[in-house]
Amino acid sequence: MKIETLDLAVFVIYVIALIGIAGWVSREKKGHEKDTNDYFLAGSSLPWWAIGASLIAANISAEQIIGMSGSGYQIGLAIASYEWMAALTLIIVGKFFLPIFLKHKIYTMPQFLEQRYDHRVRKVMAIFWIGVYIFVNLTAVLWLGALAINTIAGVDLIWGMIFLGAFSLAYSLYGGLKAVAMTDIIQVVLLVIGGLFLSYTTLNMISDGNGAWQGFVDLTNRLPEKFDMILSEDSPHYDSLPGISVLIGGMWIMNLSYWGFNQYIIQRTLAAKDLAEAQKGIAFAAFLKLMMPLIVVLPGIAAVILSPDLDKADQAYPSMMTLMPVGLKGLIFAALVAAIVSSLASMTNSVSTIFTMDIYRDRKPDESQQHYVMVGRIVSFVSLIIAMVVAKPLLGNFDQAFQYIQEFTGFFTPGIVALFILGMFWKKTTATGGLVAALGSFIFSLVFWVFLPDIPFIDRVGIVFLLCSGLAIAISLIQGEGDNPRAVNVNEVEFGTRTSFNISAFAVVAILIAFYATWW
Repeated sequence: MKIETLDLAVFVIYVIALIGIAGWVSREKKGHEKDTNDYFLAGSSLPWWAIGASLIAANISAEQIIGMSGSGYQIGLAIASYEWMAALTLIIVGKFFLPIFLKHKIYTMPQFLEQRYDHRVRKVMAIFWIGVYIFVNLTAVLWLGALAINTIAGVDLIWGMIFLGAFSLAYSLYGGLKAVAMTDIIQVVLLVIGGLFLSYTTLNMISDGNGAWQGFVDLTNRLPEKFDMILSEDSPHYDSLPGISVLIGGMWIMNLSYWGFNQYIIQRTLAAKDLAEAQKGIAFAAFLKLMMPLIVVLPGIAAVILSPDLDKADQAYPSMMTLMPVGLKGLIFAALVAAIVSSLASMTNSVSTIFTMDIYRDRKPDESQQHYVMVGRIVSFVSLIIAMVVAKPLLGNFDQAFQYIQEFTGFFTPGIVALFILGMFWKKTTATGGLVAALGSFIFSLVFWVFLPDIPFIDRVGIVFLLCSGLAIAISLIQGEGDNPRAVNVNEVEFGTRTSFNISAFAVVAILIAFYATWW
């Protein structure tokens, strides 16, 4: 794909504007220096629209845009279940999890685990998450983002990673979460506008200029097999999306872990003005998730007609970009890069938050607030450098790096969900029971992976979650300690929600029912 001068100019304007706006929103009043609440939780001042936009910007990155578009090309609309089930998961997180987290006034997920369990659980999970964020998530976004830029613009992989890392640091290092969250509004607007225009253009081309709606009708008529949401067992893609399991099985565990207990996602809601504002942000993000398949999956399905001879499915999105007019191609390229750098900035900020607040401050509790902020900035910088150095050795030899990453995180996800769910809603759960469940997740998953490899990944996640939960319950009962004195008193938590959130929840459920009823 060739980047014209006008496309490059549009992209450069975007980069300069984003850095400038980040500097502007990060400024402090005269005489005030950033403290940990300012840097890691945006001064607990984020409005709902910034929370919702930032949740989506942190979530959507190059590997998801290009990967899901490629899955649309290969599998079809069924891959949209990841997005649509996430919308429902967000509503559940807003209703049942956020009230507990915000009541505990936490900075990090490990901090909540110490309040509920003990110091051991906090330390083990803090070290685990730092390792995963640096050596799995950051490396994946850097490497796959650089691959995307290489495919589209021909930039060398190493220089692509350096550019992405430098860009994310340039707009997020000084301002912290506030800079990330407030600029994410621009990122999401760009992503939505660019994605919608790409979908409109491809559908209009399919209809020979008779409009996007006619193009969509033609697409569904010409490729009906690409619009089956629930795959049958004879489908060649059943292992990836095992039928009804996407609605009632292990996908729930993956989504609850990602949207409910993942630091770099949930941190935005912890920075809300109050619970009601956080819940409005969650609802806004849920509606954006419903819209994502239109932006990332539909172009991949359209590519089956417009570019039927691709060598690899992941070429679908870049191939559709080549069809865009000059100038708008630069806008869509900027949207793709926006998704990458937003995820990088979110991850590095969360690594610095966990390290500073869960590990460093524990060792040096008497330092100044400004000292902790400085440590956070240093950790953000160092984590990105480490990820750049190890990205190629870790992922350079994998043809399907994203699938390997999903498989790796899936080894631990069931235990983490069991640890949190039981910790929040069962008073008898002991620290040992929760910790054994979290660590046992790897052992159970490894046994299934080695001895029962034919079980679909999503089904395995669901089964391992049940085993981990059973193990935690058994150990807690054997210890016989009764109600844990650190247990969450749900009677003191305000689970009531405002009318606006209830209406939003009902609308999300109604839309999902309509989608699945139409394309079952």
